[in-house]
Amino acid sequence: MSLVLYGHSFSSYTQKVLVALYENDTKFEFRSLGPDTPQHVTEWLQRWPLRKFPLLVDGERNVVETSVIIEYLHLAHPGPVRLLPDDPLAALDVRFMDRVFDLHVMSMVQRAVEGALTGDATKRADGLALATEKLDLAYAWLEGALAGKTWAAGETFSLADCAAAPALFYADWTHPIADRYPVLRAYRARLLARPSFARAVDEARQYRPLFPLGAPDRD
Repeated sequence: MSLVLYGHSFSSYTQKVLVALYENDTKFEFRSLGPDTPQHVTEWLQRWPLRKFPLLVDGERNVVETSVIIEYLHLAHPGPVRLLPDDPLAALDVRFMDRVFDLHVMSMVQRAVEGALTGDATKRADGLALATEKLDLAYAWLEGALAGKTWAAGETFSLADCAAAPALFYADWTHPIADRYPVLRAYRARLLARPSFARAVDEARQYRPLFPLGAPDRD
């Protein structure tokens, strides 16, 4: 049985895994989750009733949580692009940056999006205010952390960049990265130019009207 990925192409965490798969041209079947594919939703919930996606299926094995999925691919379906270094300390640096982008960038975007989706003006404003505050802190830290680097953890594209690509993509839509962060802005541009992420972005382009904060006319 080939690899199967359940998710949605506009989902940041689905995109994170798609980037890893595209980097190594790994063969898989994508099963989109939505109202027009109830059979996929049923299969997904049978395999993972906690209702979180993406979900990777490899034979009888169900793999969840994006960082774990990418590490699983690294071990079970390796390709020419090694998304984790062999050196344990270097790998720890990659895992740390992966956590930074998931927990301090993407999670803040989600807070703003969740507030907007309530339809309540106060909750929308509160969610966006919190996201703005926290993203400013993250942007300032990343500006220094990325200085002198091509990719998140050095000169090699890694798991951390798989996380950074969708996180910074949607973060800049939520709270634009200011001109005072040229290193971070240039890094985001490199991620958008990376063929694996450019492909993921293009595949989700049709869903941009669904972004509850309003998708900007760029990227």
